Amino acid sequence: MTKENVLVAMSGGVDSSAAAALLLERGYGVMGVTMRLWDAPADAERRSCCSLDDVNDARRVADQLGIPHYTLNMKEEFKKNVVDYFIDEYVSGRTPNPCIACNRVLKFGLLLKKARQLGCAKLATGHYARIVEIDGRKRLARGRDPEKDQSYFLFDVPPETLEHVLFPVGELTKDETRAVAARHRLKTAQKPDSQEICFVPDDDYQKFIASLELNIPPGDFVDKRGKKLGAHKGIPFYTVGQRRGLGVAAESRLYVTNINAEQNAITLGAENELLADAMEIQNLTLHEKLHDGPVAVQLRHRRAPVNGVVRFTGEGAEVRFEKSERAVAPGQAAVFYRGDIVTGGGWIERFFMTNNGA
Repeated sequence: MTKENVLVAMSGGVDSSAAAALLLERGYGVMGVTMRLWDAPADAERRSCCSLDDVNDARRVADQLGIPHYTLNMKEEFKKNVVDYFIDEYVSGRTPNPCIACNRVLKFGLLLKKARQLGCAKLATGHYARIVEIDGRKRLARGRDPEKDQSYFLFDVPPETLEHVLFPVGELTKDETRAVAARHRLKTAQKPDSQEICFVPDDDYQKFIASLELNIPPGDFVDKRGKKLGAHKGIPFYTVGQRRGLGVAAESRLYVTNINAEQNAITLGAENELLADAMEIQNLTLHEKLHDGPVAVQLRHRRAPVNGVVRFTGEGAEVRFEKSERAVAPGQAAVFYRGDIVTGGGWIERFFMTNNGA
């Protein structure tokens, strides 16, 4: 007996291809959909998931599986909610995370609405994350493969949405996912992974921003006392923690320790000046009611969670770290975990420096 219908977001990669195949094996009625988000340049050295080839791969996999496939033009929505946000954050001296914005607005917002219009009860993706039930509620959890876990990128998806979402490859390792695709002889079985930011050719965000021909004024590099050290080429071309490409001669290595877009100034300092005792986060998305006290918080996708103490302050929160943390970047996400379970998170607004209390 066929189970409920599921719309699978198919990027043309192996993960979403295997997700569709697994759902068929489990008896679901499956439809595939691919979002046209961005036209990747033909000369990009590394392929993104936005190319026409990827759309064609998704369509061919759907044909192999014998399921209907739709292509949706979401370029306008993607530019407004993801690309423009990405640019605006860098111009403001912050470090954006466009994948989180894309997940919340497009994949688990607009695409979920499309699933309902097509008569599908659920939306499935190829994310390496899991949905578990705790006390009768669906909860977001880490994928079984710690090397591929993508739950960090999903913290901002509204918790109530999880009732209508499936992550079929969340229990698998990458090798197991490829084995599923190979078992079905899918053409994507050995396809390389796409780059992290799909609309930035070759993962070179500085080159991408330069190509936009924005009016970006140069400014000053300064030390923590305000002394001029040199000239920078524009706020968007630097991130907190950056060492390479500064072009400033010094006796010891210098790092970007602070970015002040209003004053068009970038502070450089020694590596120990990157250490932070605490951070302020805003725009919280909570998956359960949290209280002041001990917390494990993840500051980057590839970083392990760190221990601290959280204090909630209206719409935001302040986290004081158990041990000083390096290069806490405003604009990045801070995600709370209890074991493998995502309990909430928010966006880093500012950090408190160890040495000077700034």
